[in-house]
Amino acid sequence: MLNTLMARTVTSFVCQSCGAVTARWAGRCESCGEWNTIVEEVGAPPLGSQAKKPAKGRAVALEPLLGSTEEAKRLTTGLAEFDRVCGGGLVPGSALLVGGDPGIGKSTLLLQVSAALAAKGHAVAYITGEEALAQIRLRAGRLGLGEAPVQVAAETHLGAILATLDSGTPPALAIIDSIQTLWSDALDSAPGTVAQVRACAQDLVRFAKRRGTAIALVGHVTKDGQIAGPRVVEHMVDAVLYFEGERGHQFRILRAVKNRFGATDEIGVFEMGDRGLAEVPNPSALFLDDRDQGVPGTAVFAGIEGTRPLLVEIQALTAPTSFGTPRRAVVGWDSGRLAMVLAVLESRCGVPFGGHDVYLNVAGGLRITEPAADLAVAAALLSSLAGTPLPSDAIVLGEISLSGAIRPVSQMEARLKEAVKLGFRSALGPPAPKLTVEGMALESHATLTHLVKTFAPLPKATARRDQENTGSP
Repeated sequence: MLNTLMARTVTSFVCQSCGAVTARWAGRCESCGEWNTIVEEVGAPPLGSQAKKPAKGRAVALEPLLGSTEEAKRLTTGLAEFDRVCGGGLVPGSALLVGGDPGIGKSTLLLQVSAALAAKGHAVAYITGEEALAQIRLRAGRLGLGEAPVQVAAETHLGAILATLDSGTPPALAIIDSIQTLWSDALDSAPGTVAQVRACAQDLVRFAKRRGTAIALVGHVTKDGQIAGPRVVEHMVDAVLYFEGERGHQFRILRAVKNRFGATDEIGVFEMGDRGLAEVPNPSALFLDDRDQGVPGTAVFAGIEGTRPLLVEIQALTAPTSFGTPRRAVVGWDSGRLAMVLAVLESRCGVPFGGHDVYLNVAGGLRITEPAADLAVAAALLSSLAGTPLPSDAIVLGEISLSGAIRPVSQMEARLKEAVKLGFRSALGPPAPKLTVEGMALESHATLTHLVKTFAPLPKATARRDQENTGSP
């Protein structure tokens, strides 16, 4: 009888990358495919050998879908770019997860956000588990925020943090830097493990919903750029923001990949300087400020990031290769997408790239994900290969299919209007007969072969293929 009442220690093997639980240790996780990420963790012991009988649930009231609902109130910080990404400001009781590479400026951004919100009379608590209070004060002094009425603390114990936030009037915003440093005494595992991150995030989100405090969690990222820890944390929070940028560039991009209170894929642009992060209200003009005009291999792409049209320069360089396998180097774009564009140019248009190294770069440190940049990349590649520069007042946009056809893109009118504001007068893109934008001349291209003819005469193999397709002699 005594043995059945004694607590038994339950151990499990958990992947530190995706959070999958297995019965035994393995070198490779079967769920995410990562190697050497499975770690043995000790779970909470049961109170007996028999499972506890579940309590009978109570019936909940079902309400009709039709009805009036008030829009969620917002806490505007005053940083327009941050408020834009959040959907118009912070929602009380919401939970945000902010991720980014080490040293990219996550702590700097959140410290500026907390100081701006505190300057409006709201109570703000900044709790750090990675730095000492002296380091926080030194950073605030460098940013000119030393006199901001922000309450700071250095603590990693979850129970102490919740007790502090729950005492008295709860703050309007609480920043936890970072979630991987917290630990709960309800678990025996070390801080940063999947079990600790999941349990601490769950308790913090529950506190935010109960007391109406907006919680901002800082999360570390893996070598692949994903937020470390279990993916279930991203499902628990209301918004997931990634802070992106290259160390060699001064621009920083705050991107929303999930937002229950606003648009996803919305971006905010900041510029890192001596006084911290400065907002960039017109990023298109800043990205194109130092572009190389009249140089072969450059094309200006008119993209859409969230609800904002954004113009950025795409740079391409082709050079004869010295090795058997040509090199393909990409910065700011999908390497698989580049391989597809090169394959279409060779197969459908007869343009040889097999003997050339290809280097592609998106200027300013921005990362482009939408397929509308296919035509701009192809135009930059053809310009570099032919040595013919594109017109300096032209933008390029369009999606390329595997057949070589150029497909239309969404929100084309907004892209063209943004280009007109910045002085562009022509656009190379897919056919759009019903679209008219004042001050913009649209040069339509139905196929990629049509665009190739504007740079250089086609090879004989391509001309013969065109004759076979059209049936002309």
